[in-house]
Amino acid sequence: MTNNDQQPEAITPGDSTDSVSTGLLIRGGFGGVLMGLANLVPGISGGTMLLAAGIYPRFIAAVAQVTRLKLKPLAPVVLLGTVAFAAAAAIVLLAGPVKNLVVDYRWVMYSAFIGLTLGGLPLVWKMAKPIDLRVWLGAIVGFAGMAALALLQQRGSVGGPDNAGFLMLMVGGIAGASAMILPGVSGGYLLLVLGLYVPILGAIDEAKAAVTARDLAALMGPALSVFLPVGLGVIVGIAGVSNLLGYLLRAHEKATLGVLVGLLLGAVVGLYPFQQGVMPEVGTTFKGEVVTVESQSEIAAEDYPTELFAPRPIQAAASLGLVVAGIGVTLVIARFGREKDAAKQQASG
Repeated sequence: MTNNDQQPEAITPGDSTDSVSTGLLIRGGFGGVLMGLANLVPGISGGTMLLAAGIYPRFIAAVAQVTRLKLKPLAPVVLLGTVAFAAAAAIVLLAGPVKNLVVDYRWVMYSAFIGLTLGGLPLVWKMAKPIDLRVWLGAIVGFAGMAALALLQQRGSVGGPDNAGFLMLMVGGIAGASAMILPGVSGGYLLLVLGLYVPILGAIDEAKAAVTARDLAALMGPALSVFLPVGLGVIVGIAGVSNLLGYLLRAHEKATLGVLVGLLLGAVVGLYPFQQGVMPEVGTTFKGEVVTVESQSEIAAEDYPTELFAPRPIQAAASLGLVVAGIGVTLVIARFGREKDAAKQQASG
């Protein structure tokens, strides 16, 4: 069989046990950077970015394998380490610049992220070939779910009063971990829906103050009442969701990949670029609290809710160009990785 006749690779959980090629590590690093950026941009999912890089199924398989304490062979550990290191580096190095760019030039950044997201679509589509009814039905379900979530987020239909009990905080940790793995799902939005966004941020601020003051007793309060249940939830969420997805990819591959295609497309709805942050008005509810004159001035610009605006022609044209550029970047990275994989296989053959 010639290279032109070769079918696209169907990536299943078993592939995580293979040796990690240079191309896969490059895609892992690229996906990790995108995942880190996603954690810095409200409404964007880290799972979506891993899909865009073309490593999502391998990542899920690797997480599932490691959480079952199967550390041999080392390929899954190396892949997870690459993604985690790249994501952490992106967060540490780019947090400030990306936050400022999103706040000041939201339509520019969202246009680029749309391109990066859509660039992953051909990769997942090839995994799902040959396309059948299960893929189409899964894609419809995934798209409808993500589009509905995006529309609810744009309308501000988020949760009510805060409920920061131990069990609810653990549920919040599970939801946050699931959002790291499930494409198209924003962890911050899920915490808002559950009414846990304010308590968790408050605990983080309290912990920062305690560390600054070197007050161990003050640090133990948020550590035991918030970080412990959230951390337990994160562990349960990562292990449970990754293993569930691993099973679905193994037992119902077509339908699952179809849902992933739909989630990838649906995530773009929430990234519609022509929106801008608007300061919450006095008397409205923002993050579970009523806005007062005093609290209004304390709300950071990056936390403003967004509203749509009509773009100027030059903005529309520039946005389209950024989308195309983002698609091109993702496809080039994916193609480079495939060429490296093919070269390695040819050399070993």
